[in-house]
Amino acid sequence: MYLLVVPVVAGLTCIGTALYLFFRLRAAKITTPKMGEIGSYIALGVRAYLSRQLRTILLVTPVIGIILGFSLGIWTAATFVLGVFTSLITSFVGMSASTRANIKTADDATSSVSKAFLTAVSGGSIMGFSITGFSLVVLSLLYAFFKNPEPLVGFGFGASFAALFAQIGGGIYTKAADIGADLVGKVEANIPEDDPRNPAVVADLVGDNVGDCAGRGADLFQTFSDDIVTGMVVAMTLVSKYGAGVIFYPMLLQSTGLIASMIGVLSIRLFSRRPPETSFYAGMAVTTVLAVAGSFLVSHALVHDMALFIGTCLGVVTTLISSVITRHYAGSSGKPVHDIADASKRGVALNVITGLSIGLQSPLASIVMIVIAVAVAYFISGGSLLAVVSVNIGTDLLIGYIMTADAFGPITDNSSGIAEMSGAHERVVHSLSQLDSVGNTMKATTKAYAMSSGTVTSFVLFSTYFSTVGLKTMNVMQPYSIGFLFLGTCLPYLISSLTIGSAAKTAMLMVDEVRRQFRSIPGILRGEAKPDYATCIDISTRNALKEMVLPGVISIAVPIVAGLVFGHWALGALLIGAVLGSALLGPFFNNTGTAFDNAKKLIEDSGRKGSFEHQAAVAADTVGDPLKDVAGPALLIFMKLIGMAALLIAGIEPLF
Repeated sequence: MYLLVVPVVAGLTCIGTALYLFFRLRAAKITTPKMGEIGSYIALGVRAYLSRQLRTILLVTPVIGIILGFSLGIWTAATFVLGVFTSLITSFVGMSASTRANIKTADDATSSVSKAFLTAVSGGSIMGFSITGFSLVVLSLLYAFFKNPEPLVGFGFGASFAALFAQIGGGIYTKAADIGADLVGKVEANIPEDDPRNPAVVADLVGDNVGDCAGRGADLFQTFSDDIVTGMVVAMTLVSKYGAGVIFYPMLLQSTGLIASMIGVLSIRLFSRRPPETSFYAGMAVTTVLAVAGSFLVSHALVHDMALFIGTCLGVVTTLISSVITRHYAGSSGKPVHDIADASKRGVALNVITGLSIGLQSPLASIVMIVIAVAVAYFISGGSLLAVVSVNIGTDLLIGYIMTADAFGPITDNSSGIAEMSGAHERVVHSLSQLDSVGNTMKATTKAYAMSSGTVTSFVLFSTYFSTVGLKTMNVMQPYSIGFLFLGTCLPYLISSLTIGSAAKTAMLMVDEVRRQFRSIPGILRGEAKPDYATCIDISTRNALKEMVLPGVISIAVPIVAGLVFGHWALGALLIGAVLGSALLGPFFNNTGTAFDNAKKLIEDSGRKGSFEHQAAVAADTVGDPLKDVAGPALLIFMKLIGMAALLIAGIEPLF
């Protein structure tokens, strides 16, 4: 048990660093009053949405908790509720920092782009450090209390449950506002993206925070937590081989990753004179080297098995290669994005067709890399599932740094909007727009990392489930097995349909409202009347919260019903199908949507705003928005949620 000191100290160090940065950010003065005023509108909208989201989740959480209490025991129910609330609390802390960093970054850009860059990095690191720190500390304390990792499955299930609601709700919110603002403002009225005359602009900026910050924060919290929990469950079965200390192996590996991430983020300041994207990759290199060195020490000192260390390295390599693949397919410098931008000269249809063809190709290389990494680790370890766990945690080692880079994106996006709305000098708006382009690439890289990690986690989840329930083979000659395999494959398509459709329905209401205001208050476009921002915020809030419930319920109910009614073999087949569908659809959505977005930015940065090709690119970008920010992230969480649900009921005998 003394080994728990390491993750507790690492977690508390992360939390302490996050709090120090948070209070320093709060104490910083805003020198541009207009920016402070606009930022206060965004912060108010964020708090209003999150409080209503919390109330919605609170309606569902007790019901599931009671069911779990009666079926699996009071402690599983308690850890489930704790997982939900820890996820929401950490997201709220990160959100508070992000909304403050938005204003400060815009304000700093009036004096120095380098200063603005470092402020955005600092704001993003608060999210990254708090999420990982809280997860590590709470899981350590839970294990110290139970002395058994199995009750911790409830915590992982709660974290995934909260993440699904947060990501779907936040994604629908932000994309509805974004689409409404773009289609009516940029295309129909031909006004800039963040023009204060656009009634949906504040809702759009609020959405960047609740979707890209809070939603993504909850997503990575459940990724980090689930991987520790499943790793400990697997490690517990190998105590006879490696000794009792192996149970702490996943926690100790993650601890080295957190410390490496903290040093990597701090090292960005050393490279701040270089271009922002170069600074980020230099910091990632520092993080990678330190994380790999730390994992070597843990593998050598704790388990004395270098095959596990190689597995961890394969996980890190998988993450880095996935990032490179995403940069090729979705980055502004890659040929595919330039091809999409060039297709825009012929209209929106060819833009979309080109983007879809590129997006459909993009998951292949990542899937091949994941399969190679898992197969090699399994082979060199002599068939050890702990080697696959090592690959999985290897994909998590950079998570603190990755989350910092991810939160940097919406912070710079909001800062650019605040600067434009406040009438800042064109130089300031342009410099922030350049940082926003870097942030957009960082967000795409994070999604690639998260999807790779999620796919490897799913390998571990259904391998752990099969081992727990004693399933060694699956008879594909039986039509029932194939049937549930097909049903599982259909589930990601159903979830995607519901989430994309929900974003579309909410966006329609937003388009109608923006058009109504332009029509009924003609002074808006002349700058003589102030738009009604509050109504647009309310439209996104109400509909996002309403629409997120059905996909969440389906994601939980279907695997549980399949397992309890039809048996372990049915749920096993369902799991395989669901992972296969999600692992292919998720990267397709993420890469396609990001490529559309960067093709639009490429045209804008070349000075062709308002042109025919720009209008085509804006329309295509609105098609990609719900793909990359609603459906793609939702599938990542769905993969893990369905696996955690299966583990949760693994000990219950089927009804029939």
